[in-house]
Amino acid sequence: MQTCLLSVSLPQILTYLVAGLGVVGLITTLLPLIRATAWWIRICDFPRLQIVGVMAVVLLAAGLLGFWHWDGWWGRGLMLSLGAAIVYQLVRILPYTPLVRKQVGDSTPDGSHGHVSLLMMNVLQYNKQGARALEVIREANPDIIMAVETDNWWLDQLRPLQQTHPYTCHEPLDNTYGLLFFSRLPLIGCRIKYLLDDDVPSIHTRVQMPDGTHLHVYGLHPKPPAPQEAKTSTKRDAELLIVGKEIDRKDEPTIVFGDMNDVAWSHTSELFRRISGLMDPRVGRGLLPTFHADYRLLRWPLDHVFVSPHFKVDDMQRLPYVGSDHFPIFIKLSYEPRDKHEQEANVEKADEGDHVEALEKIKDGFEEEVEEEREEVKAEPVRNVTRVRPDRSLWL
Repeated sequence: MQTCLLSVSLPQILTYLVAGLGVVGLITTLLPLIRATAWWIRICDFPRLQIVGVMAVVLLAAGLLGFWHWDGWWGRGLMLSLGAAIVYQLVRILPYTPLVRKQVGDSTPDGSHGHVSLLMMNVLQYNKQGARALEVIREANPDIIMAVETDNWWLDQLRPLQQTHPYTCHEPLDNTYGLLFFSRLPLIGCRIKYLLDDDVPSIHTRVQMPDGTHLHVYGLHPKPPAPQEAKTSTKRDAELLIVGKEIDRKDEPTIVFGDMNDVAWSHTSELFRRISGLMDPRVGRGLLPTFHADYRLLRWPLDHVFVSPHFKVDDMQRLPYVGSDHFPIFIKLSYEPRDKHEQEANVEKADEGDHVEALEKIKDGFEEEVEEEREEVKAEPVRNVTRVRPDRSLWL
């Protein structure tokens, strides 16, 4: 009798399990459509590919369990909803595969005015494999290197790079937001800025190429929306869009790179591209997921490079493991200003609504920071913080 009861209840258990996983997949698909900045909503932007995988397995299991042929609407409704959600998620991911046209073209033989290569590495502050990281950097041999989550220990480990990359701009910190910046090419007016948070720096500099051309280069590492870091994505979004609005006022060769703590297909990343007029070299080339390095099935692209239409791509690749939870990313760009107007056709254009939304997000970011400062002052009236950041009056 116990065997009979088990044989009857097992299909029911499987049915409830499959239906429950299907509902979870649908919820995590729908949540990012809400523009709220709460971390538990925005975190659903990240694992789109993993959500597709789960829903595909659930859809197959639902078919095997006969959901489609059951009486009532819910079995068919669930399967149809899962199919639609899978298609939607794949459409969001599709631009970051080789199945679409490249947004940033491949370099043209003999068409370059020069090359510049960049390497972005989140070292994971508590990782102690400094020699391994140094070896990977030297093998890639980039012109510009930015390492984030770097403290003074990491500065000592990477200091030998100054022999080949003498132009530096460092801000080592012990809060996982320190950064180190090494360049083989001269830096002009390099500044460390704290755009919103007192403890989150960014790099703002011009880089002089061998032919005398000046590039604007920005290195960013905003806080992620996560309960231990930031309860919302408000300040992360605002930091990206402050830089985007600054670039929008220029028509000069520009590169923005860093650990953005955001995925390429998120609404904020797409809004940043439209506002700044920059392009994503990943589009048409592949995901190149950089996080999480330790879990093959839980990876998505968090480390990015965005470029103006002055550039084409010679090479772009994810580099080997260095002991961090991030893989480094490397890109070699070809400076081809003569094709700028041709490439501008691939730039996503911002409309009036985009500019209004960007300003609102920036305003929200400053207001959240002001509120946090008030709370900190109550707890610790005496503060000694020096920062360089935009005039709040421009946004509030």
